[in-house]
Amino acid sequence: MRRVVFNQKGGVGKSTIACNLAAVGAARGRRTLLIDLDAQANSSRYLLGQALDTQEKTLAHFFDDLLGLKLFHDEIGAYVVHSPFANLDVLPADPRLEELQFKLESRYKMYKLREALDKLQAYDDIFIDTPPALNFFTRSALIAADSCLIPFDCDDFSRRALYKLMASVAEIRSDHNRELRVEGIVVNHYQARANLPAQLVEELRAEGLPILDAFLSASVKIRESHHQALPMIHLDPRHKLSAEFTALYELLSPQA
Repeated sequence: MRRVVFNQKGGVGKSTIACNLAAVGAARGRRTLLIDLDAQANSSRYLLGQALDTQEKTLAHFFDDLLGLKLFHDEIGAYVVHSPFANLDVLPADPRLEELQFKLESRYKMYKLREALDKLQAYDDIFIDTPPALNFFTRSALIAADSCLIPFDCDDFSRRALYKLMASVAEIRSDHNRELRVEGIVVNHYQARANLPAQLVEELRAEGLPILDAFLSASVKIRESHHQALPMIHLDPRHKLSAEFTALYELLSPQA
C-alpha cells in the first residue's frame, strides 16, 4: 500500500503524521518505507536525526540522474537509508529538490516515481510525505499512490483550503491515476474542550467529507518528539498521542 500524506496548506502536520504512522507499522513488523519529497526534509530529519547530514545519496540524486544522458540509472532502492528503527527505511530529501522541480516538470518526468516504485517490492507499507504545494513532487506522489491521507487543522483557513485540495486530488485521479482514492481526512491538533473544532468536524461530515474517526490531539509533546528524532511510540509509548497514532494506523490497516 502506498499512501501519500498531502495538504497544500503548510503547518497541518503532514510530516508528523507520515512519520508516526510509518513508525507504528514498522514496530508491528511491517516492512515500511518513508519517502520524503519535501525539500525542507522534515520527515528525513525526524527519522534519521543527525545521520541525515552524512547521507551521500538522497532523492535529489535520484531525480537529478533522470535529467542526465546516462542510458542506465540506479534503481530507486539504491537511495534507501536504514533508520535507527527496525523495519523502517527512508528515502531522504535534501534542499536541492526545490531547484530540480522545474527542470523535471519541463521534461515531463511526473510518471518516473511511479515507475520506480513499481519495481520496489520489498515493502508492505510506503508513506509519502509531500511539500505544502501542488508542485511536481506532489503530483508525482499522487500519481504513484494508491491512496491519499489529508491532514486537517480545525480552523476556518484549513477548511477553505480543503475544498480546493479535494478538487486537486479529483483532477489527478481523472487525468493520471484512476486507482487513487481519498482514504480519509485526519483531524489533527484536535482540542476536545473547544467548541469550534467539534463544530467544524460535524459540518464537514454533514457535507459528506470522509472524516476519519481517529483524531490526533494537540500536544506540546510532539515538539520533544521532533527534537529528539523519536516518533511518539518510541519517545513515550504510554502517551495519549502514541495511542492516537496507533488507533489511526489500526483504522487504516485493520489487518496489519
